[in-house]
Amino acid sequence: MTETEIILNKLETKGLTLPEPSNPGGSYVSVNIRNAIAYIAIQFPILNGAFLFQGRYGEDLTLENGYQAMQLCALNVLSQIHHKIGFEKVLGLNHMDAYYRAAPDWDEAPKITNGASDLFVEILQDKGQHSRAIFGVEHLPRHFSVGVCCSVTLF
Repeated sequence: MTETEIILNKLETKGLTLPEPSNPGGSYVSVNIRNAIAYIAIQFPILNGAFLFQGRYGEDLTLENGYQAMQLCALNVLSQIHHKIGFEKVLGLNHMDAYYRAAPDWDEAPKITNGASDLFVEILQDKGQHSRAIFGVEHLPRHFSVGVCCSVTLF
């Protein structure tokens, strides 16, 4: 089995499939490769063109919604890798930046961000281990509640 087949089978076992990769919303590319590092532009909770999980945590959305939204962002990262790079070329995930919108007193960001981190590790195993940073922000495009950027080392 190829690396791609293994990853797609793991996703299927979890009841997940890779969404169609989204297109950039501005003057940039979804994946930018420099030397052996691929930088994946911010991925939002978009499922095949549908904008999901819009609003703020602690006001419009729940902790469970946040975990699912981050997982969908991670699926979109994996979709970009699959369509623009190829899983066979990936040495490993380096770092993830996670962005979220929430009510002023809401403080559960690490728990929702685990939605992305858990998926990366479960699907990519050792290649999915990464460092991360989490940023609370006032606004994200299209009123999205979360977004994820990643860097990946390539063979």
